[in-house]
Amino acid sequence: AYMQPHLLGNEFTHLEFPRRVQRKEVGKRMLYRDFNMTGWAYKTIEEDDLKFPLIYGEGKKARVMATIGVTRGLGDHDLKVHDSNIYIKPFLSSSPEVRVYDLLQYDHGPDDVLILATDGLWDVLLNEEVAEAVTNFLPNCDPDDPHRYTLVAQDLVMRARGVLKDRGWRISNDRLGSGDDISVYVIPLIHGNKQS
Repeated sequence: AYMQPHLLGNEFTHLEFPRRVQRKEVGKRMLYRDFNMTGWAYKTIEEDDLKFPLIYGEGKKARVMATIGVTRGLGDHDLKVHDSNIYIKPFLSSSPEVRVYDLLQYDHGPDDVLILATDGLWDVLLNEEVAEAVTNFLPNCDPDDPHRYTLVAQDLVMRARGVLKDRGWRISNDRLGSGDDISVYVIPLIHGNKQS
């Protein structure tokens, strides 16, 4: 955004402020930081600083140009900022982690599975928690039940969503449950044994 300000359409600022700047603060001093700074400094607020921040919100609620999640880097090449002709794609990048698992290298049992899920699951449950839930659930199912993998997927969704309590949706250890969409696929690996 600093290197190519024309991409901002003169509607956004690349500077970061601790909170959204308001018109009544023009002429006053406020903390800010630029892309090249490791800390914060003070500056006098100008009209240009009233522009919408490039990254709006904090943590998981942070959005690039108030439109798309900061971490979303694949697809949507033609996505534009809401009510604007400004393209989002130049501000997104992706470097996916890719792992190759050779199904033919191992013999798999009916309880060996791959869990494919959205961040609604992974934001609230650790890999180890998911693995433990699956290894505790599947042995209690009839091995011939064709719905056993669907049942364990549903169990994982319910674990991530949690239980509604007086302080919101809660999971184990009174942690917050997922407020995001949760999709879970449980893929049995045993079918890989039949390929040769």
